[in-house]
Parts: sequence; C-alpha cells; structure tokens
Amino acid sequence: MDVQTQPLVSLVTPVYNGEKYLAECIESVLVQTYQNWEYIIVNNCSTDRSREIAEGYAKQDARIRIHTNQKFVGMIQNHNIAFRQISSASQYCKMVHADDWLFPECIMQMVKIAEAHPSVGIVGAYGLHGTRVCWDGLPYPSTVISGRDLCRRSLLDSYLRHVPFYVFGSPTSLLIRSKLMRDRPVLYNESNLHADKEACFDLLQSSNFGFVHQVLTYSRQHSEASTSFSTRFNTYLLGNLIILKKYGPIYLSREEYNKCLKYHMQRYYLFLGQSLLWTREKQILDYHKNGMRALGYPYSRTKLLKVLFLEVLDILGNPKKTLERTARKIMRVVQSASMADTRAL
Repeated sequence: MDVQTQPLVSLVTPVYNGEKYLAECIESVLVQTYQNWEYIIVNNCSTDRSREIAEGYAKQDARIRIHTNQKFVGMIQNHNIAFRQISSASQYCKMVHADDWLFPECIMQMVKIAEAHPSVGIVGAYGLHGTRVCWDGLPYPSTVISGRDLCRRSLLDSYLRHVPFYVFGSPTSLLIRSKLMRDRPVLYNESNLHADKEACFDLLQSSNFGFVHQVLTYSRQHSEASTSFSTRFNTYLLGNLIILKKYGPIYLSREEYNKCLKYHMQRYYLFLGQSLLWTREKQILDYHKNGMRALGYPYSRTKLLKVLFLEVLDILGNPKKTLERTARKIMRVVQSASMADTRAL
C-alpha cells in the first residue's frame, strides 16, 4: 500500500502511571510498516514519568501529540476521552494500551482487510497474550464474517453450547472504522468494566467483522494490569450480564435469550457461592450484589444458600477435589506474597 494512498489511522494510548512499559509501546508504533498515522497519548494525571516519556517522543516525531486531562478520571472514561481526540480526517482508529505493543505489520495488515471490504467495521487478529496465542475464532482462510452472525454465535456458543468463543480480543487487538465511532456520543459504556466487548456487540449490529490470520499484537500479563483485578473479582460475569441483557434480545430469539439468561444466572450464583465458601471476601460479594441490583436482578439469598448446600455436598463426596482446591488457594497466597516481596525490592 503506497504511502500517498494510505488512509489516515488514529492510534490512541490512554495512560496512567505507565512509565514502566510506555516507551516500548510507543516504539512499537514508530516501527510500523504503515506510515500514515497520528498517535495521541492521553495522560490521565500520571504522577510518574509517563508524561515526560511521551513528550520526549512527541518532540522527535510530529505525528505524536499529547493530551493531558485536567483532572483524574476512571479508566473507561479515559478511553472515551482518548477516542474523542482523533482527527476528523481519520478513517480508522486503533487503541494501544500503554503496557501492550504492536508487531510491525499490525496496522498495514488490518487496514488492508478493511479497505478491501467496506462493510467491515471492526478488524481483529490473533494476539499474543502473555505466552499464549489467543482469539482464534474464524476458520482459515476466511477473513470476513457477518457482524450479526458473529455476535449471535458468540452468545449461543458461550451459554448454550458451553464452548468458549471469543474473537474480539482486547482493545489493543482491534482496528475500528472511525465513522462508526463518530456516529455515537461515546464508544464505551462507562458503567461496564468490559465496555470494549460491549462496544463490539454495538458496532456489529450494522457492520461486519474482518480478521487477519496473523499474530499482530501483544498484551502483557502482570499484577498491575486491570485483567488481574478482573480475574480476582470475576468481573466478566457482570460484564457479560450487561451485554446479554442489552444485546441478547437483538441477536437471539426470545426462547434462546431466556435459555442463555437462565444458564448465565446459574453460573453467576455458583461463582458467588464458591467465593463465599472458599475466599470469604466480602468485597467480591458486594461488587456483584450491587451490579446485579443495578441491572434489575436483585440478589437472592435463597438461590445462594441452595448453591452453598450443593457445594457442601460436593465437598463431602469429593475429598480429593477439596484438597486440590485448598492447595490451589495456598499457592495463590504464596504467589501473591512473593510478588509483593519482589515489588518491595
């Protein structure tokens, strides 16, 4: 793709105290084989050297500019602020988290798919998540799938067929057609910690999904990442409930939707019951109780007690399973203590 004909791509990186990895993130943008881009780094009132690092690169390359928030905002709100900074001439937009990076061919390969298929609103690809290659949803060599079919399959496979199906990846792994973002007041629902996934369900109502069969992005795994909090609290359950309630009626029949909702709530209470029994962290229970109540699904003590009763029966009938769970819990405590000691050094 000739530089003169390349459509403008806007890259955005929201950052808060990201000095540890920010330079590596920026360098990965600078080495892209695709050249017609702008790069906006949104500094969310960082107290470390993030702003200094970003400004240093901006002095070296005019395509990089810095936006600093006047006051600190939440993570999802900062993402929306970043999206609002893109140029009016931008044809595609790409998030790059401050602790992630892009492989050199990333933008080029994603734009090629989008340019070849005007109906495509989102382009994804395989991603390296820590040490694992993820998001392998579409069969090779297919590169385009109906957005509505993809969302429908995502819901049905996850809830009714019990087969994990997730090709959206992380915000870093997606390229979005800018026009679709401009058609909305905000891209991300700021009340959903997993607003990036929800945005895909929203955008794909009227567009298709493109996929590049290459590993094009890297998502870092570390204790400070938001995914660490999400894993501990299993925020995915609440995020998926928000998506199911909002978009299930759009992509599914009434019967399919009711079945999916029933299955999801069964899983939800199983998690709450196991959390209460094995971790006894009141914060986790309160997080989900408040979230469910806000969605119109009041927390049911009766359902929780039923799950606890069944879990106790399982413990009594499977002592080996109980010992394995206890061992895993001890290992998590030991690993957390080890990580804390390492950070202290």
